[in-house]
Amino acid sequence: MKFNFYCWISALTLSMVSLSAQAELVIIVNKDNPATKMYLAQVAQFYLGGSSLFAPVELAENSPARNEFYKKVLDKDAAQVQAIWSKVLFTGKAKAPKEFKTDAEVKKFVSTTPNAMGYIEKSSVDDTVKVVAIVP
Repeated sequence: MKFNFYCWISALTLSMVSLSAQAELVIIVNKDNPATKMYLAQVAQFYLGGSSLFAPVELAENSPARNEFYKKVLDKDAAQVQAIWSKVLFTGKAKAPKEFKTDAEVKKFVSTTPNAMGYIEKSSVDDTVKVVAIVP
């Protein structure tokens, strides 16, 4: 009985650690942008080249947040997103998202670019940008 209890406690602890390892991501736009709320399906459309209303920017290719964003918002992996963008770029329908190394760089670009959209950790948000969606 004691063994089962300790196994259960260990499993619970490990699951809590893995949950806390993932940062809460938010979708941000310029604070003067009239958008106040977006559905994640709308965000996905911008990030997959389906609309040019917003200029999406993203974190570096090796960023865990980028992989989490692709999985949770785009429902795709990096290879699938790259394939989509290869096609979009070939047809000339859109420009690929600019890439930045840090949340601070994304936030700075979005805060100075009226139609920019980005994703960063919730803890990085300040009054220079506006949150329009939270990634579950």
